[in-house]
Amino acid sequence: MVNKEEILRLVKIKGPIIPNQIKKELGGETFLISAVLSELSLDGKIKISNTKIGSSPTYYAKEQEFKLQELKKYLNEKDRRTFDLLRQKRVLRDKNQDMLVRVSLRNIKDFAKPVQVNVHGEKEVFWRWYLTPMDEAEAVIKSQFSKTEKKKEVPVKEKKVEEIKPVREEIRKEKKEVIEEQKILKTSEGSKEGFLKQLYDYFDEKKIDVIEEKIVRKNSDIEFQLSIPSSVGKMEYFCKAKNKKKCNDGDLSSAYLKGQSLKLPIIFIITGEITKKAREMLGKEFKGLVLKKI
Repeated sequence: MVNKEEILRLVKIKGPIIPNQIKKELGGETFLISAVLSELSLDGKIKISNTKIGSSPTYYAKEQEFKLQELKKYLNEKDRRTFDLLRQKRVLRDKNQDMLVRVSLRNIKDFAKPVQVNVHGEKEVFWRWYLTPMDEAEAVIKSQFSKTEKKKEVPVKEKKVEEIKPVREEIRKEKKEVIEEQKILKTSEGSKEGFLKQLYDYFDEKKIDVIEEKIVRKNSDIEFQLSIPSSVGKMEYFCKAKNKKKCNDGDLSSAYLKGQSLKLPIIFIITGEITKKAREMLGKEFKGLVLKKI
């Protein structure tokens, strides 16, 4: 039997850690361990890395953030070079980097934190080494401005990663220069974009009513309680929706356990595929779970 407290204790001792490493220490099934880790993450007790070991992210406690540097060896060569550059410089001005470095900075999300600054009324992006305190980063940023920029600059304000849209890079035919545009996501309650809009379009098409919505991770992980039409009238379902290239048995297990806790049938909506192991377990361990691809 998987013990939630034992898993949390092990993460705090050995994190960053992956489910298979926990299995070797405590035993149990990997998919159940993954489900418990997901619950601990949702409860805010542990964190999940963007950097993966194989196909799995790592799990760690907040006080273990400095140990994320150990994951450098799992980055590709280009990202390792950017990792070293940012760690050495502490702060990098986005527009001063070449194309490969700019792309890489957006890939190493565990280590590169975006900071938005107003320069001459225009928004600019800088990248802060994740262990560099914000006041230190601000001092470095100010030192990079010219005298003219210093007179017109406004206080540095850090934005959360999810509040900043990925920079769109275009090549101008005439000048062949890379132009970067930074846009802030609309946050009004009525606006629906990306994956969320795709889901609501699907619900409208199938005449499904949304009772409750919870965004776990913007544009990638959303939970709903739905009212779905059937031959015997409307039925209430718990829905887990994942915008992911490939979902595994841990993803299905987490959704299954949440649906069981709510005493509701489960519909799992995906945009990609599921692993072979997850498909094999679908009709055995996850009886009653409905899988839909959109």
